[in-house]
Amino acid sequence: MNNPLSSASRRALRALSIAYFVQATGALCVAGSLPAISAAWHLSDAQSARLLSLFGLTFALAAPLVQVFFGHHRRRQLVLTGMVLFGLGAFAFALAPAYPGLIAARVIMGIGAGFIGPVLVALGAELVQEPQRGQAIARVLLGVSLASLAGIPLAAWIASLWGAKALFALTGGVSLLSGLHILLTVPANGAGQRIRFTELTQVLREGQYLTAFLVVFFITSGVYSFYAFIAPVVRDTYAGGSHAVSSALAVLGVAGVLRNLTVSRVAVRYSAEKLLMAGMMLLLADMLLLVLLPALLGGLLVALLFWAFATDLLWPSQQRRIVEIASARHRGIALALTSAFMFAGIGFGSAVASWIYPLMGFNGLIAVSALFILLALLSLRASEQRRKPAAAACCRGEA
Repeated sequence: MNNPLSSASRRALRALSIAYFVQATGALCVAGSLPAISAAWHLSDAQSARLLSLFGLTFALAAPLVQVFFGHHRRRQLVLTGMVLFGLGAFAFALAPAYPGLIAARVIMGIGAGFIGPVLVALGAELVQEPQRGQAIARVLLGVSLASLAGIPLAAWIASLWGAKALFALTGGVSLLSGLHILLTVPANGAGQRIRFTELTQVLREGQYLTAFLVVFFITSGVYSFYAFIAPVVRDTYAGGSHAVSSALAVLGVAGVLRNLTVSRVAVRYSAEKLLMAGMMLLLADMLLLVLLPALLGGLLVALLFWAFATDLLWPSQQRRIVEIASARHRGIALALTSAFMFAGIGFGSAVASWIYPLMGFNGLIAVSALFILLALLSLRASEQRRKPAAAACCRGEA
């Protein structure tokens, strides 16, 4: 049965999708803008990459703590608070006189994102009736896909053309405008749900959850230990300029959106575990391909097509697997912790890369990325071993 969304719901969901686009672009644009950031503040690429790490680790801590201390407030209020903090952090970044100011600004942006990311989907879902929730969630998540497709390549281009300070000033302005858009179009009805700290620790103590979260952590560490240095890699290994960096990021974004169509069909036929295994094996094969191929920009772009396909297998499969593992009572907590572990992986992976790349260059990045993916495979195996006894115990309890 077709359940069309009302015009008011479409406007509200569009505002939330734009907010997700702004947050995702502002969070990850550092990766494509490393040379511009380094030039503007006279930093090394490693120092600039640590700003991505700092954001990821701040978000990882903020996201669950926001739910513990502020989760009972109205969700629109949380998102508006986050958009203001995110925007002010971006302005502070643009105006920072030196590296300590940049660090403080990224912490503020990370805290702001902790109010936004975990809440947007839930807020979008509560704006519509039950039959329309799948459609509503898809509309909200479109902002993340568009950030990969257009936002991050566009940010890299703006940074190369006008400089990193202009990029972050623009990010701050757009963040505040996005918050105003939400204020004018998204109704304030519907309170959130507070998560108790004891519930967080209870979930983390359970082996089947912790090993599943480690799968998420090591995958994102592996992906972002390479992605964080995509701009220096294009410059140093493939002799490409700023336009080549934008092209590489655009290939990742376009390929990711197109591959989503294939992945959604494959997900119907195969389990989350099989798709995770396939995605990780494809990533490892692609890393080997990058090492063996001549250092030609065209070869890198082809390899990035496979990279995008592999990561598109991984991201939704991780979320699906967490939903399947979690009990109804712990599902919300488990998904919040999944986001936390994901951004912790982004922070940790890019931090390791900032140490490895100056010492070992391109091959060092590939080696550490492959190591993280192997650890994710081991975590997946451990998670499956712990999951089976838990499932059997659950079945005995129902019997």
